[in-house]
Amino acid sequence: MKYRLSGIRTDIDEPVEALPRITAKKTGIKESDISFFEIRKRSIDSRKKPHIQFVYTVDFVTDKKLNRRRIKNLTEVDEEAEAAAVKPPEHGTELLESRPVVIGAGPCGLFAAFELAKAGYSPLLIERGPAMSGRVEAVEKFRKDRVLDPEANMLFGEGGAGTFSDGKLATGIKDGLIRKVLAEFRDAGAGDDIMYLAKPHIGTDVLRSVIVDIRKKIIDLGGEVRFNTKVDRIIAYSGRLQALDLYGPHPETGKLSEYRISADAVILAVGHSARDAFVMLNEEAVAMVQKPFSIGVRMEHPQSLIDASQYGEENLARVTDAVSASSQSGKLPPADYSINYKASNGRGVYSFCMCPGGEVVVCSTKEGELCVNGMSNRKRDSGTANSGILCDVRTSDFGSDDVLAGVRFQEKYERLAFENGGSSFAPPSCTMKEFLTITTAENSFTHEDPSVLSPAERVCASLPDFASEAIREAVPDFARKIKGYDDPEAIVTAVETRSSSPVRILRDAGGESNIKGLYPAGEGAGYAGGITSAACDGIRAAWHIIEKYKKPSPVQD
Repeated sequence: MKYRLSGIRTDIDEPVEALPRITAKKTGIKESDISFFEIRKRSIDSRKKPHIQFVYTVDFVTDKKLNRRRIKNLTEVDEEAEAAAVKPPEHGTELLESRPVVIGAGPCGLFAAFELAKAGYSPLLIERGPAMSGRVEAVEKFRKDRVLDPEANMLFGEGGAGTFSDGKLATGIKDGLIRKVLAEFRDAGAGDDIMYLAKPHIGTDVLRSVIVDIRKKIIDLGGEVRFNTKVDRIIAYSGRLQALDLYGPHPETGKLSEYRISADAVILAVGHSARDAFVMLNEEAVAMVQKPFSIGVRMEHPQSLIDASQYGEENLARVTDAVSASSQSGKLPPADYSINYKASNGRGVYSFCMCPGGEVVVCSTKEGELCVNGMSNRKRDSGTANSGILCDVRTSDFGSDDVLAGVRFQEKYERLAFENGGSSFAPPSCTMKEFLTITTAENSFTHEDPSVLSPAERVCASLPDFASEAIREAVPDFARKIKGYDDPEAIVTAVETRSSSPVRILRDAGGESNIKGLYPAGEGAGYAGGITSAACDGIRAAWHIIEKYKKPSPVQD
């Protein structure tokens, strides 16, 4: 019988090799009675500083019959149910005239294409940006010379927006597919620890090779990937998808040109920043609605300040890089945090995409517009912690019933941030002291010449007044939860706008939009919020196609 035991608490100096013995003792059996053992989850409990504990959940197999009523936190594992949760559906019966197409090579699109390829559907994966090597080159050029390529940047290209972030795999969703996604990342080189850490992350440096490995597997399984190829239009008749108009290297000549491919099953996995795609879909009468999102700033602190607050000064010597901490007893990873606050104006303020040992980066996708995000490598060893501190934006703030009004709202504040930073992709920034002591009303920050504004005024002028007011009000509360959070020398940088999609593309129970054959999925469609949830949604979109259609015969475009 396979069992799961949770709530196993150990001192951080206790080696993982001791867990089978501890498990045996807690369940009243001998260690030799355990024939299989696996760490399912490990989290950190630092509430009783300086005494910090690891908290484990483990799976184990034993022939001994255990009394679950008498053993706290013990459950039987339903292996059949877990296997069923990750088992693809049976193939459908409807005829698929051409191979399925996946638009977008972020985590949603990659995992959708991977699942279709494993099932024998030979998908075509289309990505508007370049392959990883070209994307990395473009990003490095932008960071060095501030020369932006609108199709190859922090948000567009192989791997999607998550590639140049922290590579976080933690998610708030409950889905049986999560461990399947984690296992695929592990097998592609992300590391064994992502299978059990409570807050797993890959890191932007490692994630780049992991993404390429998954792409190669898709190709090896019969799929095709076309980079630098953009969908200009979807062609539908009588509410049914028929074809796609593409622009990119022609598959026969290699020359840049427009061409059309037949398409009757398409997974739309565009990211949250594919604004031109939203415009195109709206023009083609694809049903969409406005969706709320958030706006705010990035706040940077010394990582040692966060470590001391979360772990206690006594444990600072135990903090090491994230890689070492995942494998060595007595070691702690750079600390993270999660905080929230309800402001007096009714707005929620919260931390988002907290990056221990990372850096703040500019992730613009268009000239004249500026937005920022956080990024960190696998080791998280930069010495600086940063997090988005965001305020909720409601659809009523958009000022219009236009379905794309949220896009225009984002663009407005990104243009302001660009101008307030000096119109050179240098983000507006100030110290925490400057940010907290400014008292001028927001509408007096604007000026024809932003250079006359103080640093704090430039930051606040890049935000809606309700957001700057709510965030400034939240900081003292955050400082009561994290000692030193209001450090006068902490850095505040504007503006973060791309936390989620400003639209939701509607879909039915079968995963299809009002245009039959079009399957919206992932972050851009408004159904995910991170790498893991997007990947899970991509798999489910692939399953909708598998359970509806037979495997297609080889067809030329």
